[in-house]
Amino acid sequence: MPIRILPPILANQIAAGEVVERPSSVVKELVENSLDAGADRVEIDIDKGGAKLIRIRDNGSGVAKEELVLALSRHATSKVATLDDLEGINSLGFRGEALASISSVSRLTFTSRTAEQSEAWQAQAEGREMSVTIKPAAHPVGTTVEVVDLFFNTPARRKFMRSEKTEFAHIDELVRRIALSRFDATLILRHNGKVVRQYKAANTVPEQERRLAAVCGTPFMHHALAVESEHSDVRLWGWLATPEGARPQNDLQYTYVNGRMMRDKLINHAIRQAYDELLPPDRFAAYVLYIELDPRQVDVNVHPAKHEVRFHQARLIHDFIFQALFTALRREGVGAAHQEAPLAETQVELPVSPQIEYPGQAPRPEWYGAEHSYRAPAQVREGGGGSAGRASNYQPPEPPSREAMRGMGALLTTLPVATTASASEPGVAIQAAPKQGGCRALTLVEQAYLLFERDGQLALLSLVRAERLLLRHWLLETWGQGLAAQPLLLPVSFKLPKNLSSLVEEQERLLKRMGLELKSGGRDTMILTRVPALLRQTDLVRLLPELLQIIEGGSDSDAGQLAEVLCQWLVEQGISREKIYDFSTASRLLTELVADFSDQLADIRMVRPLSLAAVLEEFEHGE
Repeated sequence: MPIRILPPILANQIAAGEVVERPSSVVKELVENSLDAGADRVEIDIDKGGAKLIRIRDNGSGVAKEELVLALSRHATSKVATLDDLEGINSLGFRGEALASISSVSRLTFTSRTAEQSEAWQAQAEGREMSVTIKPAAHPVGTTVEVVDLFFNTPARRKFMRSEKTEFAHIDELVRRIALSRFDATLILRHNGKVVRQYKAANTVPEQERRLAAVCGTPFMHHALAVESEHSDVRLWGWLATPEGARPQNDLQYTYVNGRMMRDKLINHAIRQAYDELLPPDRFAAYVLYIELDPRQVDVNVHPAKHEVRFHQARLIHDFIFQALFTALRREGVGAAHQEAPLAETQVELPVSPQIEYPGQAPRPEWYGAEHSYRAPAQVREGGGGSAGRASNYQPPEPPSREAMRGMGALLTTLPVATTASASEPGVAIQAAPKQGGCRALTLVEQAYLLFERDGQLALLSLVRAERLLLRHWLLETWGQGLAAQPLLLPVSFKLPKNLSSLVEEQERLLKRMGLELKSGGRDTMILTRVPALLRQTDLVRLLPELLQIIEGGSDSDAGQLAEVLCQWLVEQGISREKIYDFSTASRLLTELVADFSDQLADIRMVRPLSLAAVLEEFEHGE
């Protein structure tokens, strides 16, 4: 077949395939045109799920008589004129294909009047021929677009439409999304002559919250956190449900970029990362979030349906969203109701690089986690790093003797039993490791405790307490050399009292030793530019003033005592009580404890002896 220019009729049909997927696609394009025209009231009438009739009526600026025919032509728009306009789009629509594509697969009537005209004019176009006729009509200032018999001339596409109920459900969900994007507009949705949705303009916060409740439901509002964060020319605001408000499906996830509805992968990834371990695998976050930035920093012309965008500073936007939401969720988790207002907008950090070396410091233990790139202890590294090496050195665990079980002190009655050997599930992960220094790791309990055997006795190890002990020891040993500082992608600004601002200057060397670097940002303002890896996942807005107060209170203490206090503070902030462990990390922690702190295994705050004596008695004397 030779190369040829497509005739306009065929070109419009192809374009309609991209723009008009189903009736809700028509509603989306026409309502966005109404909002671009400045309308603050839009009425949507639907018959038979949109297959019979779609009517959109607005009070926008209207279209002049001499532009009506042009409005129904392909690539005709008033929103983009030059390449510069394309680089900074402020409108929802801009391609100029919607009306032409819709009219090519329906019977379309376009009635409009501008404020300057004394009468309205009506344009009609039908099907493939798309011949447009103009006649006078009665209509107030604004526009009404009627789309009748959608896909009447393309039977193959019409048969792919779903039931009336399903198609209207898509339209209903679309109107819900639009209602959340434009609080200032009144939206009325009717189906088969009956009012289904009516969202009145919401210009105050209480009115906006009422609309939010109407769209998302009252349960969402019970768990919603108001979020607002700003850095440079990027602003994030909206509502975010706490983990308690998570849902069994992802039906309450709304994101907007400069007022445009989005299903963007980068945004969704940042939000999922912010929740991280707070949500179980079978639950989904709920949120309504708005991102506002310079239109020249985002490309909206990357998807036929305009569902995705491309950010020029994608990494910055991703980290900004992640850190703002991460901070909001964790602040709520530690009792935000009792905290004062935050001292700064947000902070965004670069992820830790794969390898971070601390010149001149002692070898870094594996137990603090792979994310900090600490080296594994020699006992663990021997035998190879691959799975084959571990398998060749593995010896089946020897169960403790019956006599040993009988002689233990406490009762083991509450250990949950897992049905599989997966360490990622709650309960007990059925695993065991070779003996190290007389101890053998047996199984992981609730991903926070390790059941181990020592000299024929069972005991339970608190992994958080063990890791904190080891980390504190390591910090004190390397205190003189200091912690390596990692740069923040977006520095954090703090408004500090004069006494704390002066303290920052006086204790500059001490703060640098802790991996914290600050500089003056003007009157009573300090800017945090670098932090240690330990604090990369913490709420710096809250913690830095707390740290400065600790330093101020310990200024009269000797250097060694102050170092102990600060190292303990770093440990408590860096290792959360809710941290989740795998069996491999737990075994390494036990190895380190046995090697360097065997006396601590008698500390009941960290290690609790367990007994199966009562259980065995029941077996022997039970019926």
